[in-house]
Amino acid sequence: MKTLSLAAAAVLFAGAAFAADPVEGMWKTKPDDNGNYGYVQIAPCGAKLCGVLVKAFDPNGAEKPSENVGKQIVWDMVANGDGSYGNGKVWAPDRDKTYKSKMQLSGDNLSVSGCVLGGVICRASDWSRVK
Repeated sequence: MKTLSLAAAAVLFAGAAFAADPVEGMWKTKPDDNGNYGYVQIAPCGAKLCGVLVKAFDPNGAEKPSENVGKQIVWDMVANGDGSYGNGKVWAPDRDKTYKSKMQLSGDNLSVSGCVLGGVICRASDWSRVK
């Protein structure tokens, strides 16, 4: 009986160790200067987290073709705990710039920020979870 209890506990703890990170899922980006936005799927890539642009939309919400669909937008992101993520990169298609990035998760809101030139030029954007 004791062996059965230990085995059950081991299965429960193993399941918790492999649970999905809370940031995993589909995220709607903030519209760019032209009103276009996208859906980014965040998922594990090795021990880190990455995000791929899976859909693009025009300002009216109609899906539109984009050469950026399928491209990685976020990569090398590491979970720090308490909903914070860092040491990653984010690519902004509207400016074709890659920024050193960090993210902060708060419920269904994901604040994504990044800087270039040692922090001289920075951008931030709030994404919302797609349900």
